[in-house]
Amino acid sequence: MLYLQSIVIVRPAEIEDRYHNVRLDYGDAATRIPVDGVNVQPAGGSAEDTDDRQVTVTGWRLYTPHGMDLDLRETDRVLAWGTTMQVVGKVARWPALGGGVHHVEADLREVA
Repeated sequence: MLYLQSIVIVRPAEIEDRYHNVRLDYGDAATRIPVDGVNVQPAGGSAEDTDDRQVTVTGWRLYTPHGMDLDLRETDRVLAWGTTMQVVGKVARWPALGGGVHHVEADLREVA
């Protein structure tokens, strides 16, 4: 019953400027990949930064069920409940005892 949430993975397009610098574009050029059957939970609490402007950073953790691999990269973003979250660090793919992937875990960060 835990894996009832749906997300959208936003895979950025690589855009090269006239100076041959590559930047990641999360706008209209990005690929959107809908995913059903995952679990996203709060993790690590929230922190506020009020030095320059009011910013709240909230940690989240994404889990997949047993046997579900997820094509998620550290450069991707995740949309859930109208909130955009960044993938923080490497995506953990836990190995299964007979081979393959047992489940996937990823740390996410929402900056509002």
